[in-house]
This record gives sequence, C-alpha cells and structure tokens, in this order.
Amino acid sequence: MQFDFSRLDPRDGYKLMVSTVAPRPIAWVVTESPAGQLNAGPFSFFNAFSGDPPVVGIGIGKRGAVMKDTARNIEATGEFVINLVSEEMIHEMNITGIEVGPEVNEIVEAKLAMAPSVRIKPPRIAASPVALECERVTAIDIGDARVIVIGRVLLMHVRDDCVLDAQRCYIDTPKLHLVGRMHGRGWYVRT
Repeated sequence: MQFDFSRLDPRDGYKLMVSTVAPRPIAWVVTESPAGQLNAGPFSFFNAFSGDPPVVGIGIGKRGAVMKDTARNIEATGEFVINLVSEEMIHEMNITGIEVGPEVNEIVEAKLAMAPSVRIKPPRIAASPVALECERVTAIDIGDARVIVIGRVLLMHVRDDCVLDAQRCYIDTPKLHLVGRMHGRGWYVRT
C-alpha cells in the first residue's frame, strides 16, 4: 500500500507517522516565560541529533493558529529543559499534556516537585531520571502547523543511582525505566 502525503488530509498523515515511526522518546519540556510563568508539556516528536556538539530537536505543533506556550517561551528566552520520562511518571506527564491556557500552571496541576537548573533559568522536574539543560540554536518553521526547535545540551543531570561509572560516563540505561510513545493516547513502550 502506498500513501501519497500530498493527497492526504494532514490528520491522516499524522496518524501514519505516529503509528509507524515508533517508539519515539518523550521530551517532557519545561520552559519559563519572560514574566516568570513556568510551563511543562510532553512532546514525542523528539530525538537526539548529534553527540558533538550535543544537539536535540523537538517538533512542536500549534494549537489552531497559535504557537504552543513551549515554543513561544523558547523563542522568547532561548532556554528549556528536556526531562526524560520514566514509567513511574507517566500519570503526571499525561496531566501536563492536557490542553490548557497559558494561565494554568501544568506543574502545579501535576503536583511536580522542581529542582533548580545549573546553567539556565527554567528548573527541571526533580523526579525525572535524566534532565537536559538546553539553549536554542535555531527554530525552523515547517509550515503553518509546526516548528522544529534545535537545542544544544549544555548540562545533563542523571539520577545518581543510575550512574555506573561517572569517570567513564557509563549509565545504567535499563535502570532509568524510560518510556517511549507508541501511537494512540496512553500507549507506551518500556526500555
């Protein structure tokens, strides 16, 4: 079967992409507006693109004609934290994925404890086993519906009990209990 994306409704193209490019890691992104309002949201159009320099990318959609708070905050401040999601945190992550206005603090709604970042202003999610402090390198508009944010990782936090050998940068990846997104709402895969 062939699917010609130039002839498909964008919703159908989305369904094909998320049901075939799987599993996808989840970037649980924390940003801060210029006014100091924190925002958290999960994005499964995310991955690492380079190790030298350390670079990640996130695809952020729009809500109607308006860019999501995450993208607006990154554009305004140039800073964001990517928290990776463990299976123990799926419920809280899903709460932060609910579509709400910018006046609602998803972090408060999900009852998340935050920890300070070292190199940037937005804090990280304390319980996340891995957090990447990032600065925006560039953002690429790819049409009316989406922007791809490319960020350089400045500093990585890894939960102490998941580090096998800090000197040699060996991580106990299975112990992180990271999840990836499959297609559909609430369908995840474990490492």
